[in-house]
Amino acid sequence: MTNPVADSTIQAQTEFQPKSWPFEEARRILNRIHNKTPEKGFVLLETGYGPSGLPHIGTFGEVARTSMVRKAFAQLSDIPTRLFAFSDDMDGLRKVPDNVPQQEMLKLHVGKPLMQVPDPFGKYESFGQHNNSMLCDFLDSFGFDYEFQSSTDWYKSGRFDDALRLVLKHYQDIMSLILPSLRDERRATYSPFLPICPRTGVVLQVKMEELRLESDTIIYRDPETGILTETLITGGHCKLQWKVDWGMRWKAFDVDYEMSGKDLIDSVKLSSQICRTMGGRAPENLTYEHFLDEQGQKISKSKGNGLTIDDWLKYAPHESLGYYMYQSPKRAKRLYFDVIPKAVDEYLTHMQKFHKQSADEQKDNPVYHVHAGNPPTEQAVGLTFNILLNLASVCNAEDKSILWGFVKKYDDASCPKSHEMLDRLITYAIRYYHDFVAPHKEYRAPTDQERAALSELAEKLLTFNSITTAEELQTEVFEIGKRHGFTDLRSWFGTMYEVLLGQKEGPRMGSFIALYGIENTRILIREKLGL
Repeated sequence: MTNPVADSTIQAQTEFQPKSWPFEEARRILNRIHNKTPEKGFVLLETGYGPSGLPHIGTFGEVARTSMVRKAFAQLSDIPTRLFAFSDDMDGLRKVPDNVPQQEMLKLHVGKPLMQVPDPFGKYESFGQHNNSMLCDFLDSFGFDYEFQSSTDWYKSGRFDDALRLVLKHYQDIMSLILPSLRDERRATYSPFLPICPRTGVVLQVKMEELRLESDTIIYRDPETGILTETLITGGHCKLQWKVDWGMRWKAFDVDYEMSGKDLIDSVKLSSQICRTMGGRAPENLTYEHFLDEQGQKISKSKGNGLTIDDWLKYAPHESLGYYMYQSPKRAKRLYFDVIPKAVDEYLTHMQKFHKQSADEQKDNPVYHVHAGNPPTEQAVGLTFNILLNLASVCNAEDKSILWGFVKKYDDASCPKSHEMLDRLITYAIRYYHDFVAPHKEYRAPTDQERAALSELAEKLLTFNSITTAEELQTEVFEIGKRHGFTDLRSWFGTMYEVLLGQKEGPRMGSFIALYGIENTRILIREKLGL
């Protein structure tokens, strides 16, 4: 339970200071509030979502990373926290996303607020509702503790009205900040306020002809009819340009922390100035690098390039996705199918280390943050995702019971019920193998040198039995490679991968032989050598 007392201070801390980035960010927040509960009674973290396209993996990453910071903060302090997942669903549909149906229908509604655009999937009243629902369903499935906030709701309910009046009051000051950042043609018509046209329902970008502070109204010229039109800035009759909206929101909510992508560095600076002009204080900010697709292009929800959330979860457990999000947020990373096995195995490696570490060391282990400080105790009996992929390869497995048969021989104490994670990994490995490995398998014939080495390995395996360890097998594989003149042992292992498995990369051979079985490995070698 958190302590709501207004002057709550941080909990007693040991001399140890975790160095993982979520704890570093949490300490920044504590310094910001001087270790005391803010007047609003809690620390507020915010994430933003633009529902003009389907939620993508970067959207999830921002919520996951912010949640990691929130959890780290809770370890350092008993000050209450809240997390707002804010959807800018009152924004106008600027263009039709490439990855949604009914493109022609959507073109008829370009410019309208997203909550007024029909749902092309036919499931909800609007496109905005559809995308908001997808976001919430996904965040809920991961158990994130957040509060969804709708821009439309805040504008139309009047809860932004006081902040909107501040924008009107400081209109000229805000214009002086914004205009230097715009091109000449845009300056001519720019206004922080975007009135919703009462005739068409479109979000208008028009020049203001007059401001009337006493009546909370603005006057603009209708771009189609040329008629001067007066409208309220309150009650959802107008919304703000997004940079002004961002700064206004920070003031209205009193946001303490928000992440944003590298492409928004200048926008953060501008919105921070706007927030301060309104008498607010901009939040602490972490600038993260973007995920890139296989071609090195930024992932876009409108283009639909790169991996989707569903793509990742089809081939790997959600814990591995959380781990991928944790890694180096300030470094750009490519996000495509080839990264999945590596991410899974790195996650498993950190899991194996976690329960052997001290309580202090655990706080700098990535899985501490993936699992909100409480990773499960189940282990994958030392088997990597890569080894399971290769087991699926040599077995040409369609059914996970086949792989479980080998795993049971490797570790007779394991079973699907007691090793739920391993059971999931086997399922994912079979899927990944059939979709990404099998179509590209290409065996090659061995050279005379390679044939001699593989023949010796097959004969040497006759001297081992079921109690031989993976380490002993690995040592023997090394020694055979040395005896046959492989000065670069990587080429020896590459030989086994290409000749026996039909691929460029592969598993640790000692572990693979132990799992697949000594006699099965002999048979495999002899088969590939034509013996």
